[in-house]
Amino acid sequence: MVTRKRLRSFFTALGLYAIAVLFVGYFAANAFSGNHGLRAKQQLDEQIAELSGELGRTQQERAQWERRVSLLRSDRLDPDLLDERARAELQYIHPREVTLILKPR
Repeated sequence: MVTRKRLRSFFTALGLYAIAVLFVGYFAANAFSGNHGLRAKQQLDEQIAELSGELGRTQQERAQWERRVSLLRSDRLDPDLLDERARAELQYIHPREVTLILKPR
């Protein structure tokens, strides 16, 4: 009778430890690969870096366009830019001008 109680208490303790290990293992696996886990955080960091680079390029492009638009305002019109835009719109080239056709980047 004493052996059965010992054996039962041993298996009970073993069962509780096994359940605890499974419980901790479940949360450890989700901490790594879950929706809010370490892998998801790494992917978000990569996406943030990519979008930050795109933001920098977009801000530079916007600054260039704002500079060009400011040159076309009526209070400070740049004659060279006006001439460039008029020739581009009208597709006019003076016979003595040299035209360079550049490949797009």
